[in-house]
Amino acid sequence: MKISCLQENLAKGLGIVGRAVSPRSTLPVLGNVLMATEAGRLKLSATNLEVGISCWIGAKVEEEGAITVPARTLIDLVNALPPEQVDMELIERTQTLNLCAGRSESNIKGIDAAEFPIVPAPEGEGGIPIAPDVLRAAIQQVAFAAATDESRPILTGVLAKFEQEQLTLAAADGFRLSVRTVSLPQAVADPFSIIIPARALTELGRISGEQKDPIVITVTPTRNQVLFQLTDIVLVSQLIDGNFPDFNQIIPKSRNTHTVVDTASFLKACKTALIFARDAAHISRMHIKPGTELAPGHVIVSATSAETGDDVSELDASIEGDEVEVAFNVKYLIEVLSVVGSPQVALDTTTSSSPGVILPVGETDFTHVIMPMHLGR
Repeated sequence: MKISCLQENLAKGLGIVGRAVSPRSTLPVLGNVLMATEAGRLKLSATNLEVGISCWIGAKVEEEGAITVPARTLIDLVNALPPEQVDMELIERTQTLNLCAGRSESNIKGIDAAEFPIVPAPEGEGGIPIAPDVLRAAIQQVAFAAATDESRPILTGVLAKFEQEQLTLAAADGFRLSVRTVSLPQAVADPFSIIIPARALTELGRISGEQKDPIVITVTPTRNQVLFQLTDIVLVSQLIDGNFPDFNQIIPKSRNTHTVVDTASFLKACKTALIFARDAAHISRMHIKPGTELAPGHVIVSATSAETGDDVSELDASIEGDEVEVAFNVKYLIEVLSVVGSPQVALDTTTSSSPGVILPVGETDFTHVIMPMHLGR
């Protein structure tokens, strides 16, 4: 293998695939990046066996070949090189990659490319296209609500339900639920559902920032992997096997109080409450008081810590229904208010011991359910 490419392009490509490298693995090759020539370009691949990312960058290929080299060493080295052409040559006898840039020359010891796991690539036509900005926004609004605790693997994933011209994404961790629907440009022939690890979707959101063309989603014939095809990048993820809970049963069908409040003001009040709530299991109280003929309705957001003190913020609100006091995990409120994406947000409540529902005002494609916390008197 003998190739040349720009340091800037190589650093960018390694930044994309580097996050899929396995930090701790019994297989040394999983700590490596595969570098291979393919159709006149340089292909970079990394995988941790759950998620695999391949990226293609422009290069001048003089001799074909492939090698895997330690990711951390290669990434740190390339980032330290001057911003000019990098010449790379594989010394096959010793499986060493020689890199030259400017007046710098380095040798990195590698492992034979034959030992690297195969990262699937999309085959032929087919797949479901979706606008990158739409998918990225949907991921942002859903993936954070997935569980990080591996005790219930199904909840570490995001349900993706493809039906006619709609994609529904849902994630829940037992304390909250996020559901977002997205319109598809074309109808799906046969409806199907898959469960994608939330980590894989978060990674897709990260690497698709510059994507202009639609992202094409393909499920492998064996139904155990999903592929996301971007212009010069392919992300492959294992799917989680099992049945996702029926999230529609979790969404309350009625409400006693409907509160509309400015999103930015509500978020600011919650962030202030967190300063005190973090010492008290993140509990923050919401006292919702409907208005009278003379005074507007308002929401009082408060938090108390036995050690550090307390905080009270009052917000103007448009309130229909009963007065209610309910407590939520303020960290969860901050996370959803940060991604709700509308100037105003609605909070629907029933009783102090019932789940709250957060909805963007003026939009119907996003629903977030948050479980209440016990109010000690």
